[in-house]
Amino acid sequence: MSDARPTERTVMGALGNVLWVVLGGFVFFLGYLITGAVLALTIVGLPFAFAIWRVGLYALLPFNRRVVDRKNSLGSGCLGVCFNLLWLFLFGWEIALAHLGMALLCAVTIIGIPFAMAHVKLAILALWPFGKEIV
Repeated sequence: MSDARPTERTVMGALGNVLWVVLGGFVFFLGYLITGAVLALTIVGLPFAFAIWRVGLYALLPFNRRVVDRKNSLGSGCLGVCFNLLWLFLFGWEIALAHLGMALLCAVTIIGIPFAMAHVKLAILALWPFGKEIV
C-alpha cells in the first residue's frame, strides 16, 4: 500500500495543478511575473524580483511541492532578515492579504478546500520569501 501512495499523490497533484492553472492560478503567476519584471528594472529591486519570481513559480504549480528553509545562503542570515522585513512592509502583507482573501473564497465549497490550503501556503511564503526554497 505504501508503494501506491507516491503515485496517487503525483496524479492528484498533477490534476490539482491543472485545475489550479485553469481556475485562476495563471492570473496570479502573471501578476508575480509582471511585478518581478518591474522590480528588475532597477538594480535595487533585483533581489526582490528574484524572490517574487520564486513565489510566482510556486503560485503557477503549487501542488506536489513544498517550501523549505534554505541553509547557508545569502537569504538565510542577517541580510535575509533585513530583506524579509523590508519585503514584509513593502509588498508581503498586501500579497498575503490577497491570497488569504482568495483562500476564504475557495474554502466556501468542498472542492475548493485544497485550493484554499494552497493559497494559505502562498500567503505564508509571500510574507517571508527570502531564505526559502521550493522543492
